[in-house]
Amino acid sequence: MTITAPFDNTYARLPDAFFTRQMPAPARAPALIAYNAPLGALLGFSEADDAERAAVFSGTALPEGAAPLAQLYAGHQFGNYNPQLGDGRALLLGEVVGTDGLRRDIQLKGSGPTPYSRMGDGRAWLGPVLREYVVSEAMHALGIPTTRALAATLTGEDVIRETVLPGAVLTRVAASHLRVGTFQVFAHRGQTASLRQLTDYAIERHFPDAGGPMDLLRAVCDAQARLIAAWMSVGFIHGVMNTDNCTISGETIDYGPCAFMDEYHSDTVFSSIDQTRRYAYSNQPRIAVWNMAQFATSLLQQMDDPEAAVEEATAIVHAMPQQIEAAWLHRFGAKIGLADPVPEDGQLIQTLLDLMQAQGADFTNTFDALARGDARDQFVDRDAYDAWAADWQTRLMSEQAPEAVMQAASPRIIPRNHRIEEMITAAVAGDYAPFERLSSALADPFGTDDTGLMRPPTQAQRVPATFCGT
Repeated sequence: MTITAPFDNTYARLPDAFFTRQMPAPARAPALIAYNAPLGALLGFSEADDAERAAVFSGTALPEGAAPLAQLYAGHQFGNYNPQLGDGRALLLGEVVGTDGLRRDIQLKGSGPTPYSRMGDGRAWLGPVLREYVVSEAMHALGIPTTRALAATLTGEDVIRETVLPGAVLTRVAASHLRVGTFQVFAHRGQTASLRQLTDYAIERHFPDAGGPMDLLRAVCDAQARLIAAWMSVGFIHGVMNTDNCTISGETIDYGPCAFMDEYHSDTVFSSIDQTRRYAYSNQPRIAVWNMAQFATSLLQQMDDPEAAVEEATAIVHAMPQQIEAAWLHRFGAKIGLADPVPEDGQLIQTLLDLMQAQGADFTNTFDALARGDARDQFVDRDAYDAWAADWQTRLMSEQAPEAVMQAASPRIIPRNHRIEEMITAAVAGDYAPFERLSSALADPFGTDDTGLMRPPTQAQRVPATFCGT
């Protein structure tokens, strides 16, 4: 039986300058690790058995209606422009319109080499596939815009990284895979007609009310501002905020060296390749603005009145820090029980964060405890906490239901680094029980009672660095 889905591949109908048509490389012995059945049903995929799903989601067989291609894009990587990147280990199978009426991309990650592979093998190994599956689905459960995981499959083939590792493929779902870098490649090449066509396509697909390039810039800045505030509110550090990892849709994409903080520190970095701390936790708002400046620069290449457009684009980008600050205040205000925080509440929030940093308090557990009335135990200097709490309680006197507001804003569980590493180690050895346990608990991050997964790492369990790539 052939797996079917309601494919309607608009990107594949664009000119060939946007992509290279490419078939995935068949897997030697595909085997299904996980299938996200609710997401599959939402997307309209037909029923199938595990063997059929393994074949399709490993790239060994194509579902009816797919039109696989590798997308072209460029990007600034750690501030340095690379004029051509593209899907080096991924293929867009196509787009489906789900039962909710929304259009989404279906992409295979690890499906073999493409013309953009730059001497790579185009494959992925099991660890990053499971990391992205777990973390992206956790982000979705947290209510944060993100790509999602539809399936994970083994290929039955080894890949060589620092050692021999089991090969795997992730099936990723996204509102689209349009990135800032998709615009940059055409702007940098001076291909104005392609840039205009891409702009029109992005507007029609994501922001149909936008009246032109500057309206598109304004909408993407707004989406990115809200996304960054959401990341900050759960202690998430993307780790590689290059412009090729910055979506037009405002979704989180590419979970390479990402991590969630354990103890709070504003300058936390996990990415092993971020030697300059460019993408540290506290730098994420600034980098988002920088990325939007690059997006604006690309959009300007097509404008008929460049001088007026520069002025308008500059005003839009310069307004973004205030947008992020407002979204941050809303998110963190809720974490201390304020349904409608005002700017003056920012100091109360910052004082708590400073106290947490000075005492090494766990980010997630402190806010969870705050919502449940026992945060004092998260601090070594309890007198210092008591002084802050007195001001906080005074502020809460005008709130109607602060406990409910806090509990809806502060998860009990996050995908902690040491648990992710334990899961990967077990899976490489053939044990998927930790993967299943994590996936189950993270599906209900605000209500889980798995206290073992809620605990911070011991000193011996700490994971100081995360790594990029598949």
